[in-house]
Amino acid sequence: MSRKLFGTDGVRGRANDDPMTAEAALRLGQAAGRFFTTGGHAHRVVIGKDTRRSGYMLETAMIAGFTSVGMDVFLVGPIPTPAVGFLTRSMRADLGVMISASHNPYQDNGIKFFGPDGFKLSDAAEEEIEALLEQPPALAAPERIGRATRIEDGRGRYMEFAKTTFPRGLRLDGLKVVIDCANGAAYRTAPEVLWELGAEVVKVGVAPNGFNINDGCGSTDTTAAAAAVVSQGADVGICLDGDADRVLILDETGAVADGDQFMALIADRWAAEGRLARGTLVASVMSNLGLERHLTGQGLRLLRAPVGDRYVVEAMRDGGYNLGGEQSGHIVMTDYVTTGDGLIAALQFLSAMVESGKRASEIARVFEPYPQVLRNVRYRKGAAPLDQARVREAIAEGEARIAGRGRLVIRKSGTEPLVRIMGECEDPALLDDVLGHIEAEVAAFA
Repeated sequence: MSRKLFGTDGVRGRANDDPMTAEAALRLGQAAGRFFTTGGHAHRVVIGKDTRRSGYMLETAMIAGFTSVGMDVFLVGPIPTPAVGFLTRSMRADLGVMISASHNPYQDNGIKFFGPDGFKLSDAAEEEIEALLEQPPALAAPERIGRATRIEDGRGRYMEFAKTTFPRGLRLDGLKVVIDCANGAAYRTAPEVLWELGAEVVKVGVAPNGFNINDGCGSTDTTAAAAAVVSQGADVGICLDGDADRVLILDETGAVADGDQFMALIADRWAAEGRLARGTLVASVMSNLGLERHLTGQGLRLLRAPVGDRYVVEAMRDGGYNLGGEQSGHIVMTDYVTTGDGLIAALQFLSAMVESGKRASEIARVFEPYPQVLRNVRYRKGAAPLDQARVREAIAEGEARIAGRGRLVIRKSGTEPLVRIMGECEDPALLDDVLGHIEAEVAAFA
């Protein structure tokens, strides 16, 4: 059975368009509730959200769906995605739900599920939930209808946990830190944790109004944070996305260090400390070839997984690895968390600054990246450009032309009608020519 509703990171779409309608959310809650309602214990679901206006609508609909099939709902309000995974496991819930479209604009929203172990659901589990949507809901008897309870200290519980991942005995005294929360889920959590650890905090993107999430701020647009770093004379900048499961680091000049540089830094440090499980870092196929060459030079290994932090995590769990992530800034450290966590990852970077006594710029560029180009080509609804012979031929020709000098990764987006064309090559001019030919063939289906 193939999934039609779930993408690479839950269900996502434009708010008030199928499948992001109140009706669809109610039915999804009923189906997921039925899937997780097994055994005689009281069944619980934790629901968090980011700051999008449509979150109210979807949250209310999912409450109705879950309670109608007999599940009790715990509402934790605006909170980072990784906090939902943490609280689901901490509160012994059967299921966790995060209502968020991550780094997308406010017009979009999404629904992500976590299992009782705090990890995102497998493809197989999502397929079973989809199958249940085709069946009538298993409505509870009147005396078994669930109830909804707002948990007021969910944010505080997560904050206390986040601080335990920062080395005991270290403080951030003397560091001026710019934190850009993208007007999203971490707008209170992240600045407070940094302040409590001793940093002087400069806040950006902490005034959500329901419509400004990821708008000219956060990890998708670091301009404002970079300007603040320079104008305030800050030591480092931290840019989260709307649900705070990814992070980009800015050094004291405002320059960006992406997830690949971040992972290289942590992998090197953990390997030196004997903490890097099996000497392996797990990253997606999008991570730069320079990262792979750097790790090989250190006697370490890069294991590549499909795009999507959940697939990185699955590879980590299957192989017993404890560090992984994506170039986009998802950093997963399963010694601490079950999914990408921008705040906890940032604390690892800050601890490296404090322990080494070095500036952010001195530790944020670990390797020289290969020239890498990513182009997104939108296609019309119903088209399948990657299934077309002319597109496949263009890709095969491009791979032959750069063989031995680089690589191509061509894939369909799991959340939007886009083909993502990524290429790396020692020869930038050759790469540009190869990508241009593929882009033109895909664009014929726009």
